[in-house]
Amino acid sequence: MPRPKKARFCRFEPNVYYFKPRGIPLKFLEEVKLLPDELEALRLAEVESLEQTQAAVRMRISQPTFARILAAAHQKIAAALVEGKAIRIEK
Repeated sequence: MPRPKKARFCRFEPNVYYFKPRGIPLKFLEEVKLLPDELEALRLAEVESLEQTQAAVRMRISQPTFARILAAAHQKIAAALVEGKAIRIEK
């Protein structure tokens, strides 16, 4: 049985929850789900330009966990952009 997931501290609440390629109806698109902790990791690392250790402290998680979350977010967004998928931000 896997270990329970530790709660992540996310301060950011986005105004927009969906991004999709222009000109393609949503019903024809696959979608990628971006979790709230992945969005928060992206915001802290890319928008606020924090070091991973500083960002991990803000999210109240370890630095290796932060690195894994950030890598998952980068992979999902890159796949959506390259493969033309919609991105849905989970609440």
